[in-house]
Amino acid sequence: MSTHQPPHAPATPASGGGAPDARQLRAILTAVSIALMAVIASVSGLNVAQTHMAVEFGASQTTILWIINVYTLALAALLLPLGAIGDRLGRKPVLIAGLIIFGVASVVAGLAPSAGVMIAARVGAGVSAAMIMPITLAVITSTFPEEERGKAIGVWTGVAGGGGILGMLLSALLVDVADWRWLFVLPVVLVVVALAMALKSVPNSRERSAHSFDTLGALVSAVTVTGLIFVLQEGPERGWTAPITLISLGVGVVAAIAFVAWQLHRRDASLLDVRLFRERGLASGSITLLVVFGVQAGIAVVLFPFFQAVLGWSGLLSTVAMMPMAVMMMAASGLAPKLVARIGARSTMTVGVALATLGLALMSLFVSVEGGYLSILAGMLAMGIGMGLSMTPSTEVITGSLPRAKQGVASALNDVTREFGTALGVAVLGALLANGYRSAIDTKLDGTPADAAGAAREGIANAIEAAPRTGSRAQDLIHAAQRAFVEGWQQAMWVGAAVMGVLLVYLAARGPKSTIPVQADEETGPEARAAQSVTSR
Repeated sequence: MSTHQPPHAPATPASGGGAPDARQLRAILTAVSIALMAVIASVSGLNVAQTHMAVEFGASQTTILWIINVYTLALAALLLPLGAIGDRLGRKPVLIAGLIIFGVASVVAGLAPSAGVMIAARVGAGVSAAMIMPITLAVITSTFPEEERGKAIGVWTGVAGGGGILGMLLSALLVDVADWRWLFVLPVVLVVVALAMALKSVPNSRERSAHSFDTLGALVSAVTVTGLIFVLQEGPERGWTAPITLISLGVGVVAAIAFVAWQLHRRDASLLDVRLFRERGLASGSITLLVVFGVQAGIAVVLFPFFQAVLGWSGLLSTVAMMPMAVMMMAASGLAPKLVARIGARSTMTVGVALATLGLALMSLFVSVEGGYLSILAGMLAMGIGMGLSMTPSTEVITGSLPRAKQGVASALNDVTREFGTALGVAVLGALLANGYRSAIDTKLDGTPADAAGAAREGIANAIEAAPRTGSRAQDLIHAAQRAFVEGWQQAMWVGAAVMGVLLVYLAARGPKSTIPVQADEETGPEARAAQSVTSR
């Protein structure tokens, strides 16, 4: 049965002037949204400049992938520890410090004379992003009154979900009209604006706990996330059975088991009360975000080569083509709180996942080389709406499952789940697409010269590059590669639809019934916190 709690009082501004009014709340939401946008845009922005960096630095593809991936790795690994530190030291000072470090790291990256300096700058940016990202959501959940909190979380999830695509659009535009180093102007500008607004508008709030900080739990959590994210990032490139991949997987799994055991041992003084995962809210919200963000990231992996290699579009035009899905996602994220108020969190999440599943099915059914962009547009729109409707209530039930003093940890858990989902989706759907393509192209290479056939098996981009060497068969090879890519696409999309279908059944049976926030103080024991959960058993 559900347990209603009284609305939790918004945090008091640092000035001590009472609860923020509507104007102050808008300023707070704008500040944290801009800060979040800087972090999210930096995740995907460099993807459009891989070739430029390789040429300028004389770097291998492995080095370029490290420049891109090390940011996400550092961000994901430190989200929980730095979210918890923000709870204790004060959310505003940690946010301010994170923004300053992030801005400096972005300037260094933009001026980097070598790949080594670039990697170091990206590590610094990732660490500071882990200071910023959980705090932006924790400020919302600890500051906004209950009647406004859902709308604010909807804005936050819209920026988190669509910001990456918007960041890629602006980055591709900068690369086309200027130079790849101008990519770092965007996050620096966003950081400067966010910093100015945060200093003026964001109130401070922090946890007052009698317990010591869970240093060992923080370290073990970082090892866990690093090991598992490394596997997902490097497995496709190095091979899933490579020694370093298997070692990283072993370290991650062992550290995860040790983390759970230690958190159960620490009980009230733990970094994260893992027993709360027995509750519907935290479990269903986390699983939904994991799957939805995994599918979203996997979709991007599939869509960009479709636009560029199959349709022959530029990087900028390909990014523009993704915008309808991003716009629908951001609009639906803002609409979700109103729908939750009418039909409840579980029904809203279920409708969202159902629409996302429908979108995958539509893309799988109708995608074709001849149909081009219009053959997938309806599916993209359904996907965008479905993801937006499911992300906002999922985020709200996760943050509502932990006490107010732990909102930095709750927000970090939400972010870690997103990062795991993203890495998992890219690895799994990317591998399915690659395997499906290879299986399909093997049946279409009769009569193709051996060297060109070998190149074509590596991927559609390789096939297009090798086509001129086949003389009169060039167009045949290109068309064969395009059709093989579409067949691989369909296999990946059907698997994604099947996973979403399982999630749909799970939500219908075990989804949350409300998003009422927990009001337990840090001193409240886990039994009371469980009783005050946002969900129904």
